[in-house]
Amino acid sequence: MSTLSLSELLGLTVYDCTGHAVGRVREAALVPQEDRSRVAALIVKTGGGNRILPCGCISVINGGVRASTPASDWSASSATEGQFFLSRDLLDQQVIDVYGRKVVRVNDVDFYQESSQNRLTLKIEGVDVGARGAVRRLLKGVVPFGALRLLLQRIPPREIPWEFVDLIETDPARRVKLKISHERLARLHPADIADIVEELAPNEREAVFETLDEEVAAGALEELEPKVQKAVVESLDSERAADIVEEMEPDAAADLLADLPDDRTEEILVQMQPQERREVSELLEFGEHTAAGRMTTEYIALPVAATAHDAIEAMRSFDGRMESMSTIFLVDSRSTLAGTVPLAKIAMAHQDTPLLALHKEPLIYCRVDAKEKEFAELFDKYNLLTLPVVDETNMLVGVITPDDVINMLRAKL
Repeated sequence: MSTLSLSELLGLTVYDCTGHAVGRVREAALVPQEDRSRVAALIVKTGGGNRILPCGCISVINGGVRASTPASDWSASSATEGQFFLSRDLLDQQVIDVYGRKVVRVNDVDFYQESSQNRLTLKIEGVDVGARGAVRRLLKGVVPFGALRLLLQRIPPREIPWEFVDLIETDPARRVKLKISHERLARLHPADIADIVEELAPNEREAVFETLDEEVAAGALEELEPKVQKAVVESLDSERAADIVEEMEPDAAADLLADLPDDRTEEILVQMQPQERREVSELLEFGEHTAAGRMTTEYIALPVAATAHDAIEAMRSFDGRMESMSTIFLVDSRSTLAGTVPLAKIAMAHQDTPLLALHKEPLIYCRVDAKEKEFAELFDKYNLLTLPVVDETNMLVGVITPDDVINMLRAKL
């Protein structure tokens, strides 16, 4: 197995099966939906126009490209649908290094080649994001090949394996045709995705959010800086934006929509499912800098007669965020707040134990119109994991979590 770089490949003389030089390598093409790493063909510039040389018809690459078929068999390079050109679409482009959790610029592409039964396989090994690739390209053809090789040996490599690279395709039409997904990116923590997205140009951010799963996109969107968050949502069409906003926590979604122009907010709300639209619309009615404006409406509330077993069963079916499960709330028949039970106590209790017997004293809560300073001080004073929010009749209407307080403080920095 030998190695080869894209900058070394481009410009090589191509010989057909008769040994005649028929042109030079202009491009290397992938067909990502078939194989993400294997080069499918070389684009050869000939006197009669560009031709497609399938890699299966290449016998060797060594100082030149030797084909096993006559040039007359190579089809004209006209239709490029479904093809990804490594020089045009990858060199000097920003890509996502999902292993390093950062955005990098591609200086060169490294291949490894294998030959079997007079047929060559050329696969991408990684992308060069360091000085070696940049120097190789800058000095190619300027200094003798041998001297260049000696120089490159003195420059430490900085390569990202191809398996850790996510492509960013900004053209919606090509994105669909090439089926470029961000499966690797989606496996990162939402905060890491947010850090990566904030490094991208606006059109690249949009491209990432167009291809991420709605739930993953929602998690990442919640972690973005408010200005970037707003810009991303405004770049998406209303239907796509609504799909993502629906997956956000109601309080985070309400905060986001409150920052958008009224007509844009209305466009997104209209596209949302009725239940999610109702929850977010109710939160939008409250002042942004009050407890009601910061609370989430996703929590677990059980009747005062519930047991530890009931709490466990409720947690099994709860699909809100994890920190909202740290406390179970007890309410009477009128939904009046009657008690709070920490999850730790439930975990250690017998399943028949009444939750009211595990109630934590004193009962700490705040009103819907409480100011940010007031409920932040309650968190600090009592070391709370959650803070219930009640209306003027003491009916439980929402919960504030530490994340809500942290997001509030971040917005003030």
